[in-house]
Amino acid sequence: MTAELPLHALTAHIGLRPEKEVNVNLSSARLVEHAVIHRECCLSNSGAVIVETGEHTGRSPNDKFIVDNGTESDRQIAWGKTNKSISVQQHEQIFVKVKRYLETKELFIQDAIAGRDRQYAQHFRIISEKAWAALFTRDLLFPSDNENPVKPDFTLLHAPDFYADPGVDGTRTGTFIILNFAEKIILIGGTSYAGEIKKSVFTAMNRVLPEVGVFPMHCSANIGENGETALFFGLSGTGKTTLSSTSDRFLIGDDEHGWSPKGIFNFENGCYAKTINLSQELEPQIWEASQRFGAVLENVGFDENTRAIDFMDGSKTENTRAAYPISYIEGHVKSGTGQHPSHIFFLSADAFGVLPPISRLNREQAVFYFLLGYTAKLAGTEKGLGAEPEATFSTCFGEPFLPLAPTVYADLLLKRIDEHHPKIWLVNTGWSGGAFGTGSRIKLPYSRAMIKAALDNELAEGSFYADSTFGLNIPTHIEGVPDSILDPINLWRDKARFHQTASELIFKIRERMKFFSGSLDEAILACGPVLPE
Repeated sequence: MTAELPLHALTAHIGLRPEKEVNVNLSSARLVEHAVIHRECCLSNSGAVIVETGEHTGRSPNDKFIVDNGTESDRQIAWGKTNKSISVQQHEQIFVKVKRYLETKELFIQDAIAGRDRQYAQHFRIISEKAWAALFTRDLLFPSDNENPVKPDFTLLHAPDFYADPGVDGTRTGTFIILNFAEKIILIGGTSYAGEIKKSVFTAMNRVLPEVGVFPMHCSANIGENGETALFFGLSGTGKTTLSSTSDRFLIGDDEHGWSPKGIFNFENGCYAKTINLSQELEPQIWEASQRFGAVLENVGFDENTRAIDFMDGSKTENTRAAYPISYIEGHVKSGTGQHPSHIFFLSADAFGVLPPISRLNREQAVFYFLLGYTAKLAGTEKGLGAEPEATFSTCFGEPFLPLAPTVYADLLLKRIDEHHPKIWLVNTGWSGGAFGTGSRIKLPYSRAMIKAALDNELAEGSFYADSTFGLNIPTHIEGVPDSILDPINLWRDKARFHQTASELIFKIRERMKFFSGSLDEAILACGPVLPE
């Protein structure tokens, strides 16, 4: 009979007994060495790690599950299409299989922290079979400041080369992302897309923080020279990272934050930027950060000989990505914190081209459009999307990552608005002059100019008018932006087609918001757009 392998100090709490070397909290340089030696990656000519994630080049939301332990706490989960349940027995079965699989591999462990404000932080132990995944973790989260590691708040097992058996394990495919909030265990298998690690951590934060009065947000945040903080809400591809990474403001973070009674704090210590068509001219900070030593590039094109990066190459996916520490962004906020925001921007990539490029929202409209979460799924950001974007509604601009009822997060937003009175803006970073395919993408310099005018309080002193289509307040003039694009109908040649397209979107909006009938203040529901008679 073979003697049982000894438990490793950092895996004993989950009963994992490694047979091979365990690499704990290695530096970025050593993780790069391991990734190269193990042939997990290529190195770019600037020292960035280039990886290919294979079949999965985006998230797999249909393969994500939450364990239903039948506890009072689990009854708070908003079970449904987004939060699909899996039984305790099925989870335990897969958990054992993943442990047995990882025990046969060389392991890379990173003890990391999510949450710059340590009062609300969560400690994650991420155990992976891939050195580059550990590097990704090190780029994105805060390194543990505990010299004597103890049991973490959450343990994440990352086994991208292990596949479940759907017929036996109760999964949909061989791919799985399973969160067990009762046991504080996260399992990821059958996918190498690193975004699953990031968003699993975010989902855990969205479960834990509301209980302590913190509003978790899918947004970027920055600070002006005057100390005023701004938030940018939006889904993948709407411009959160791009619009918050500017030379005239200081970046707190690009994607995930908490709003506590003390102010804003970043969940992360790094950025995960979309890089398709990334240019040095338009986005110099992201362009430079993405190519530095230690950055992780997913599915980007490159010259096989020179190893020069080609950000225009979307042959593998449109969802090419770069992960890098926030310290790579010049002018980032070292504290990772900010004051209560003075401005909030809701970003929507409107695929229909009917939303104004920028409009001002009142208190009720802010909650309405926050719960609506209208944008477009851009090609390749999720498995199963085709070449064309799809109009979609993602509640709270982050529905796939919200375990609790949307109104929990909306109530926290409303509480913070009433306490601190920020100015709130709806920004269309999508199309104008027509829908996708006929119109054109709103130019980035225009979006930057509109947001700068809002942040500089130039719009607060200007004049507005209510548009007849959505009832939104549109500015009459913004310096550096053609007046003609401020009202979306102006650039449509076929005005009748504009009204038809707008009516179709308004109908979808009204249908979507019926979900909240009975659970939301009628004043909020009534402030949305109305179909013309």
